[in-house]
Amino acid sequence: MFDFSKNYFELFGLPVGFRLDTAQLAARYRELQKVVHPDRFAAADAGSQRLSLQGATLVNEAFATLKDPLKRAQYLLALRGVEQDPQKSTLNDPAFLMQQMELREALAAVSSAQDPRARLDALLDEIGGMIKHQLARLAVQLEDGGADQLAAAAETIQKMQFLNKLHAQAEAIEADLEEAI
Repeated sequence: MFDFSKNYFELFGLPVGFRLDTAQLAARYRELQKVVHPDRFAAADAGSQRLSLQGATLVNEAFATLKDPLKRAQYLLALRGVEQDPQKSTLNDPAFLMQQMELREALAAVSSAQDPRARLDALLDEIGGMIKHQLARLAVQLEDGGADQLAAAAETIQKMQFLNKLHAQAEAIEADLEEAI
């Protein structure tokens, strides 16, 4: 079928790096799914069916990892020997943490704003801009690949996790506002 020892980038025939062509990734995903999809092996022996299922699972996992910038960054760090343990790592950036607290307070106050939708849209734009900024930093840090840059990338990933969670909370508030109309 294919080599299960390949990393996700090799599996998809892509260069190892943070920046990637998402259209090429999606096209390669469809090609790989055609090869390993379990429906193609419905009449095959049990061993072939099992390999097909394992291959499809690997392809799906690899695709989900590579298409998500945060997961892709975490995977790249792991490939480079930098393991992140969320239980042991703390973010040491007081200004960023203060900014997060202020944004959370602003989100909590959206419902009492004079124009909740406009306030929420402004917050979503602000958070989105922060996410884009962190993604740009990650791209530079991971492409450089030096030890200091990889350590900085690990910290940027932590910031991305904060921002993604904050963005998800803002979207939940947005959904609540939609329902209230």
